[in-house]
Amino acid sequence: MANYTIIGGDGKQYGPITGDDLCKWISEGRLNAQSLAKADSDAEFRALSTFPEFADVFGAGEQLAGAPPPLSPAGVGGRETALQRIKVPAVALMVTAILNLVLALWSLVDMIFFTPNLQEVNAELAQLNNPQIEQFAQKVIHLMYGPLGIVNILVELAISALILVGARKMKSLQSYEFALAAATLSTVPCLTPCCGYVLGLAFGIWALVVLRKPDVKSQFS
Repeated sequence: MANYTIIGGDGKQYGPITGDDLCKWISEGRLNAQSLAKADSDAEFRALSTFPEFADVFGAGEQLAGAPPPLSPAGVGGRETALQRIKVPAVALMVTAILNLVLALWSLVDMIFFTPNLQEVNAELAQLNNPQIEQFAQKVIHLMYGPLGIVNILVELAISALILVGARKMKSLQSYEFALAAATLSTVPCLTPCCGYVLGLAFGIWALVVLRKPDVKSQFS
């Protein structure tokens, strides 16, 4: 007979326990259809309602000594716990995204209104007495302060906006896939301004770790 591990209302894991014990905990109301469990052969926790072997025992009642702490009704306590766990990394990602937006906007303003004096730059490059380096540097400068540079900043703005929206959804436990994508994007280099990326990497990894917790993931709507 397979053994099972469950997550109680306090967020702790209990088990392994037999299927018979699990049925008794269901019948006494300590577990419900949304309670998370996994069999020995399972890789991840899933709701008890997805286990066909327990479909006929929900609602039965019998007391059993030594059972884990009762689960909160209909996931209320579980949702509150998940909200508390995800709040700080979500807010940190929101702050980072706003910082990225400010940095990207400043870069765009700087590029449009404060372009470098190319004559002075060319004069300094000419002192190197290396035509190849001079030509290469001129091409790089023209690219950075031309259409390519503007496109790069617009991409940074779009990515930062997506991270901000995803972090807000994360904070309220909405749209798990969007929240996961936002946390992942914040860890990818070259998609956001450098200063913001340093913070985004740390906070993004933190958010990913919390998002992958079964008791948090299960509370997303």
